[in-house]
Amino acid sequence: MDIRLTNTGKRFNREWIFRGLDYHFKQGNSYAITGANGSGKSTLLQVVAGALMHSEGTIDYSDNRNVNIESAIAYKNISIAAPYLELIEEMTALEFLAFHTSFKKLIKPAKDILQEVSLETAANKQIRYYSSGMKQRLKLAQAFFSDTTALLLDEPTTNLDEAGIQLYKSLISKYTTNRLVIVCSNDKNEYEFCGEVIKVDKAPSVPQGGS
Repeated sequence: MDIRLTNTGKRFNREWIFRGLDYHFKQGNSYAITGANGSGKSTLLQVVAGALMHSEGTIDYSDNRNVNIESAIAYKNISIAAPYLELIEEMTALEFLAFHTSFKKLIKPAKDILQEVSLETAANKQIRYYSSGMKQRLKLAQAFFSDTTALLLDEPTTNLDEAGIQLYKSLISKYTTNRLVIVCSNDKNEYEFCGEVIKVDKAPSVPQGGS
């Protein structure tokens, strides 16, 4: 899926987080969004994902044949992992992934996914008893293994140890072919694979470009 922003802006009350943003994110390419704390990286990612409504301008979604995708159903083509997204902690990992399939298909059986992210021994344990690193592995699992063409990641190695970071890099290598990937991060280890780096500044100074 391609995502095109035209003169797009987002504000909370009277404060503009970003404004006048023109950019074309293309399927098959990878992008890093960097910037100082408070510059609006995470807000921009949520707006791109359709989780937050933009305040001005437009966001257009299209498939690889350049056919428009309605905003109301664009979420079916987008998966996201971010520190601020909550898991349903009363569920087990298997229950959580099964629940997730009611919104988006998975590309592998849940048991195989949990094995790949080294959570197979905790598959039937309630998520509330997971460590922060285990929870992050589960967030990455539901994002990477969703059958989507756009993958959005915000600080993807948060709470991960060295083995978890290597897992993240392995998932990037295996499961991002022909997907649009956008990574919000100031850690180069998280976005070193990205073909394009976009620096976000506080409004009204915003990145311009894309074609």
